[in-house]
Amino acid sequence: MIKKVIAFFYIFCIPFLLLAQTAKSGHKIKTIIIDAGHGGRDQGASGDYSSEAKITLQLALKLDEALKEQIPDTKLVMTRSADMTQSVREKANLANQNDGDLFVCIHVNYAPKIRHQQQTGTRTVTYYTGKGKKRKKHTRKEPVYKVWYTPNPREGTETYVWAADRGEKKAQEIIENDRFESAEEVTDVPDPESPEALIKARLWTQKFFKSSVRLATMVEDEFGKIGRNSGGVKQRNEKGIWVLQATAMPSVLIETGFISNKEEEDFLNSDAGQNAMVSAIASAIVAYKAQVEAPRSSATDSSEGQPSQGAAQRNQRPSPAEASTQKPLAVMPRKR
Repeated sequence: MIKKVIAFFYIFCIPFLLLAQTAKSGHKIKTIIIDAGHGGRDQGASGDYSSEAKITLQLALKLDEALKEQIPDTKLVMTRSADMTQSVREKANLANQNDGDLFVCIHVNYAPKIRHQQQTGTRTVTYYTGKGKKRKKHTRKEPVYKVWYTPNPREGTETYVWAADRGEKKAQEIIENDRFESAEEVTDVPDPESPEALIKARLWTQKFFKSSVRLATMVEDEFGKIGRNSGGVKQRNEKGIWVLQATAMPSVLIETGFISNKEEEDFLNSDAGQNAMVSAIASAIVAYKAQVEAPRSSATDSSEGQPSQGAAQRNQRPSPAEASTQKPLAVMPRKR
C-alpha cells in the first residue's frame, strides 16, 4: 500500500509541483554542461585515421571557447577536458551536481561497411547418410561466393532527444548497428523499463521534453544553414542515450557526422570543418537561451510552466485537414 502511495505521489503530484515552481521562478540559462562523448579506454567509433573520442573532445573544447565569448555571463562546465574514461552515470552526476540548465552531448556517428557477394562458381561437397552397412556416400554441388565490403556512404547530422514515451517494441525497430555510448560507458545504468526508471522518465518528459526538441531543432536548422545534410531531430530511449534523461535539464545528443565516411572524417578533423560545426551549435544555443530568457507575452510560448495563449490555441483539437498536414515534434529512426 505504501509503495502505491509513493508511486502515485511521483506520477501525479511531482509534475505539478515542478511546473508550479518553474512558472514562479522564471527561466534563466545560468549553467550549460558540454559533454564530449567517449574518451579514455573507450575511443568510440573509428575512422581511417581518427577516433570519435578525439573529435568530440576537440569540438567540445572549441564550443566551450565560443560560448565563453558569446555568452560570458553563463557558467560552462565540461564533463571532460582531456582524454579520460567516464561512465554515463558520472557524466549525469556531474551535470546535476553543477545545477545545469542545459546538457549538450557531442558525438560522431558511424555506419558499418556494406557487404557484397557474388557467385564465382561451385564446389563439390561430400556427405553421408545412414549407418553401418546402410551408410552411403553422396556428393552435391554448392555455390561459391566472393565476398567484399565497401565504405558506407551515409553522411550528415542527427540530433537526438530522450523518448520516454517509446516502449521496448518501438525501440527494437532501431537498427542494431546504431550506437552512441559503448559498453564501457553504460555500466551500472538502471534498466530503462524498470518502474523507477519509467517514473523518472515520465517526470523528465513532462518538464524537459519540449525544450529538448526545441533546442535540437534549432541545432539541426543551423547545420542546414552551413550546408550540412541534416537528418533532423530523432528520439530514442534505450541505454545508449540514458545520460539524456538522467540529467535534470533539457538535453540533446548531437551526432556531428559519420566518421565511417572518408569525406566526413576529413571534414570533422579539419579546422574549417570543426569551426563551422562549433559555430552552428553555438548559434543554436545562444538563440535558444535568448528565447527562453525573453519576457513572456501572448506570442511567446514557453516549453515549461503555464502555457501562453499561443500554446492554448495549439492545444485545441485540429480539424481533419489540419491534422493531415501537421508534422510530429520528432520522428523515430527507421530501419535502414
